[in-house]
Amino acid sequence: MKILVTVTDVAVVDDEFEIDGLDVDERYLTYELNEWDDYAVEEAVQIAEDGEEVEVVTVTVGPERSEEAIRKALAKGADRAVRVWDDAIAERDLLDAETKASLLAAVAREEEPDLVLSGVQSGDDSFAATGVTLAEKLGTEWAAVVNQLELDTEAGVASVHRELEGGVEELTDVELPAVLTIQTGINEPRYASLRGIRQAQNKPLEVRTLGGLGLDESALETPLRWTATDEPETEGEATVFEGGADETAGELAAVLREAGVGQ
Repeated sequence: MKILVTVTDVAVVDDEFEIDGLDVDERYLTYELNEWDDYAVEEAVQIAEDGEEVEVVTVTVGPERSEEAIRKALAKGADRAVRVWDDAIAERDLLDAETKASLLAAVAREEEPDLVLSGVQSGDDSFAATGVTLAEKLGTEWAAVVNQLELDTEAGVASVHRELEGGVEELTDVELPAVLTIQTGINEPRYASLRGIRQAQNKPLEVRTLGGLGLDESALETPLRWTATDEPETEGEATVFEGGADETAGELAAVLREAGVGQ
């Protein structure tokens, strides 16, 4: 059995930052493995640990910088990785869900996985559409916002619990191959061990280009345009009370009385 897991690194913005053109200045950004993808990786690794001859492959659309997040997934138990990138992709201001799904689908067609796991969304762009768009491009069944998963590999069925609005959950059987988007809380992602980190450095990480996947720049075309980035205005100001407990409590009480609290 082969499981393909889509992973990405996400930008974390400092509390104080500056805008540079359409993006936050790189000086104020750090990158880490996307939270939802971390749960997807863990689910795949647990399936591999419980089964026999299960290969876990991660696929990423991202620059060389994203290899740190990829190696983290490999350190947690994935077997190998594929990273898709070239100059044509780098020149694009925006890679929307449709574009990313097209690139991921090209890899999936070559890998022919039995199961594809994707995080529900990324912590920065938050399109929450890449996984289901990938399923549409592959022509497979899918289930979104999965918070419990049981596989019957002999029957070729995945039994999934899906989280719906209003606290309602749905139990659905999905025939394999399928794409499932994984919700946080489905498991408890492990920490990468020192041994896993060392082993990750020697695990295969293949870089693929558009041409290498049989695609051209038309795969990057999108009707969406990134037009502006602005820092949100502060809607209110915080009051900081300094001093001892008695003094600050009195100041706070005065502010609350002025605001009509408790009257």
